Amino acid sequence: MTKQKIQGEGDYEATRRYRKRTDEYLKNNDVEKASLRAAPESSREAEDMKAAEAAGKRRAKGEDPALRRRSSPRADASPRGKGSRH
Repeated sequence: MTKQKIQGEGDYEATRRYRKRTDEYLKNNDVEKASLRAAPESSREAEDMKAAEAAGKRRAKGEDPALRRRSSPRADASPRGKGSRH
């Protein structure tokens, strides 16, 4: 029986390659310095970057609600009780 390669979000080999390259980049590069080099050099370039971001967001289905939950401060305890998963 031949081993089937899983594609799409389940492509495990692609995930391993991505993680390896990302780890190597973080170990071998000054990320803060790279972020400064990537910053816009003029107000015109900053406007172009904002326009490109807006164009990308127009095509998106919306922000992942899970991102908002992770970044927001934790609310008071659930009214359902301590062990509730709802």
